[in-house]
Amino acid sequence: MFPQRLIDGYKSFLNGRLAHERERYEELAKGQHPEVMLIGCGDSRVAPETIFDAGPGEMFVVRNIANLVPPCESDVEESYHGTSAAIEFGVNALEVKHIVVMGHASCGGVAAFANKAAPLTKRDFIGKWMSQIAPVAERLGPPQGDRAGWIRQLEWAVVEHSLKNLMTFPAVRQRVEKGLLQLHGAYFGIATGVLFLRPESGGDFKPYTEA
Repeated sequence: MFPQRLIDGYKSFLNGRLAHERERYEELAKGQHPEVMLIGCGDSRVAPETIFDAGPGEMFVVRNIANLVPPCESDVEESYHGTSAAIEFGVNALEVKHIVVMGHASCGGVAAFANKAAPLTKRDFIGKWMSQIAPVAERLGPPQGDRAGWIRQLEWAVVEHSLKNLMTFPAVRQRVEKGLLQLHGAYFGIATGVLFLRPESGGDFKPYTEA
């Protein structure tokens, strides 16, 4: 049976947003033109549209385990690259003006890597995917007493890693160099609701504060 929670939610959508924004949906049926692409984690607690109060058609959202962007690979015949395909579409087809990589606190994927969690299946899809951050953790070094602080540093470093990998995609690099595309790093604190932003010049993430 289809989940009742979803049925109830759809009824609310029919009588609420759809009823009040009918013209917007009719216009969106003709095509999408978002200016922002957001690459985030699939964690159910970190919904980008909710955090940024975004309506339909405003953001092209891609979610995976731990908001990772793999490096661009030339040999793709034997593999499937969901995140890379989404980047290709967002940059080449939609011509987005901004790509935001957003990490978050209490990331299960990062914790699984840091704690060397046992595989959930023999194929270990999660373990293989998270192995991408091995060099990130190596550069960061082992925890020095404050393990919680170290894991947060690792979560931030994963965002940095993904931003660097974005620049390995030729179309991304070309558009960035031409000033047509900007890359941004962000981090959301689930318990606090605080949004941390990475300075455009690089460096430590800083909490967003209203001027």
